[in-house]
Amino acid sequence: METDTRELSYLAKLVIALAFGLVVAELLWHGVATLTIERLWRNLLGRTSGPMEFRFALQPAMAAIVAIKDGLADARTADSPFLQTIVTSPHARRAKLSEGLEATARIMLLGIVMDVVYQILALDTFYPLEALLIALLLAFIPYCILRGLVSRAVCRWRGPAARRG
Repeated sequence: METDTRELSYLAKLVIALAFGLVVAELLWHGVATLTIERLWRNLLGRTSGPMEFRFALQPAMAAIVAIKDGLADARTADSPFLQTIVTSPHARRAKLSEGLEATARIMLLGIVMDVVYQILALDTFYPLEALLIALLLAFIPYCILRGLVSRAVCRWRGPAARRG
């Protein structure tokens, strides 16, 4: 398998810089304590209802569309499934993660913005790490899972001669 040596787009770099900034802001504003972790889980579970709950369908749906497109491309080129490559191929891990970040950068950025709006409306405060986690949980994780599942399903449907990994 060839490793992708392309540089990340500005949008993907922005998402990485924003993620780093959100983690640093969380540590500076709220620190790390047992109460912080409890608050985090309570607030994450509380987001499933109330204002802007549509994003719990919107973001995974957008990630699914991109994952299906990329999973079909993986099946066409006989690439091994996305998560399998990340877990079992250290030499290809960075390239695959970069592909995933490129594919989901807009969705993750939208998710962060929507969570900031939600937090201001519903919580009257801002927890940076929670905004990042929501974006990861609603966009990047579904993308990673679905891309591999689509690729495997297509390869299985086409038969063993089309499968390579």
